[in-house]
Amino acid sequence: MTARPHICRYCDEPIPDPDDAVHLWHEESMSGPGRDVWAHREHADLVEPDTTVTRILARVLIAKATRQKD
Repeated sequence: MTARPHICRYCDEPIPDPDDAVHLWHEESMSGPGRDVWAHREHADLVEPDTTVTRILARVLIAKATRQKD
């Protein structure tokens, strides 16, 4: 079994050289072990985290805060 090359989060291209791959973070998953996020060394500072989870949490908290109590 051969290891699959890492994919750069910034440019979506494979990172064939392991020395050029930078591990950025680990993303948890609801249905499995999650996955590691990688980038080319030159793209590592350009990658921004996915804000989807933060936006969802903000909407839930706003809805709870503005809900009227019976």
